[in-house]
Amino acid sequence: MPVQIENLQEKYWEKFEIQEEDLEFLYNHLLEIETPLTAKELAEVLIRERIRRETERLLELQSARGEIYQPQKTYQPGEHLQFPALNWVKGKVLSVRPGFNPDLPAFEVIKVEMEDGSIREFAASLPDHILNQSIQSEINEPALNPDLILEKYSDQIADLLTQTFETVADLVQIAGAWFPRSLLVDVSVGHLNLAEALLEMSGGGPLPTEVILDQIELPTDVNRKLTEFSMNLALQEDNRFDEVGPAGKTLWFLRRLEPEGVQNTPLYLRYQPVSVDTSVARSEIEALNRLVFDELEPEGDLPKKAEEIEVSLIFPHWRAGTIPLSRSIARLFPTAYEAPRVRFLFVDEETGKEFPGWVVRPGRYVFGLREWIEEKELIPGSLFVVKQGKEPGKVIIKALKKKSTKEWLRTVLVGTDGGVVLTMLKQQIGNEYDERMAIAIPDVAALDQVWETGTRYKTSLEKTILSMMREMVKLSPQGHVHAQELYAAVNLVRRCPPGVLVSILANQPNVLHLGDLYYRLSDQDLEV
Repeated sequence: MPVQIENLQEKYWEKFEIQEEDLEFLYNHLLEIETPLTAKELAEVLIRERIRRETERLLELQSARGEIYQPQKTYQPGEHLQFPALNWVKGKVLSVRPGFNPDLPAFEVIKVEMEDGSIREFAASLPDHILNQSIQSEINEPALNPDLILEKYSDQIADLLTQTFETVADLVQIAGAWFPRSLLVDVSVGHLNLAEALLEMSGGGPLPTEVILDQIELPTDVNRKLTEFSMNLALQEDNRFDEVGPAGKTLWFLRRLEPEGVQNTPLYLRYQPVSVDTSVARSEIEALNRLVFDELEPEGDLPKKAEEIEVSLIFPHWRAGTIPLSRSIARLFPTAYEAPRVRFLFVDEETGKEFPGWVVRPGRYVFGLREWIEEKELIPGSLFVVKQGKEPGKVIIKALKKKSTKEWLRTVLVGTDGGVVLTMLKQQIGNEYDERMAIAIPDVAALDQVWETGTRYKTSLEKTILSMMREMVKLSPQGHVHAQELYAAVNLVRRCPPGVLVSILANQPNVLHLGDLYYRLSDQDLEV
């Protein structure tokens, strides 16, 4: 007969807090199993333990209200009983007499005064009765159902555990898993030197921990998972090594052999923040962010859940061979629990060729496309597709090729004095492109020089935007410019996020907003 035990407080799991008793229990659990566990796995262990504790506590409270009536037991006058089959109503035994039923063995009858004052009789000393079965807690009680609690609260409790574990000196985390440092296998400098030599022979990596362990023959008499965890921690704490595996997979790379654009943010992506009031043009900023992908606006573009996205790159990303990790694009690339850099493979859908790519999480960009961009003859603004691969750790890319023709395109020219002008010239184009973003660059080296000498910083960003706006207006029969076009043009000479661009335009008295992200300069400014 199931017991309808007292409910937990309604907000028990919503208001869940990690207690010292919980930490001690989890610590001992890790010691017992000798296996590192993730916060999510430990959350499940803790939830089940809390349910066990609470079930015992509530049953003890229930028992304190009086002995649970079972027909097989013998009772005396004056005893207090509670009756599960009667919704846990209580009663007091008044008297005991012999019972008689020719179909039953000898038994007794107890007269009980119930809570409501009524008098009822019940069998006692009767060994064979359905109500004699053991009492179990009610599994359908939502607050005590582990499957329901895990589904609803495991992530929340895992986050709480992570926050708490980070304050415990003896607990260390690798690839999302936790274990006491004091019980780890000792990894010597010699073992680490062997690991470095092995990675160097492999071109820097990446290599999984188990391959490294097999080669360096780390002696241990503990289980394999703990040995791997110990090696991972030793590698992580040595600056020569970089953990570059996606979430759930640990891969190691020699930091000194990583590409320069992975170790340091490429020149073209470096942004010098400017102070600007972004509150005056929120709707326009949001509208522009829906048209572009920019890593400097982490809350910018809408989180599109498509399995593939068409991307066009502004000059800085085109030149650096990178893709901005905006919210929507980031969904298509592997991520990690902790690793700041994640190595994966690009797959060219047209040729099947695979080549390495890097998710640089601190800089919010993906590195590794420069050679592919050159091979496909893409220009800033060319369209290509990024989509998730069929295998974990692979991302598919596809250039949107078309028949090569000569077309009129905005073209950037750089004078001997470093001055930048825009004009319309016919260019040979063999790829689809975004008309507002596409800009041809006949002399890339000259434009590189503008970036390398830093001349773009000799004037304020505000003046740079107005200067490029004048160049764009000259190419427009209507005399106006779209914010997306201007965004692409300004980023030819200086890194500028879309929100800052629109905010500066909104704060210029000589710039008129025509609606739908179109702007024009006042007649007076055009004459300057």
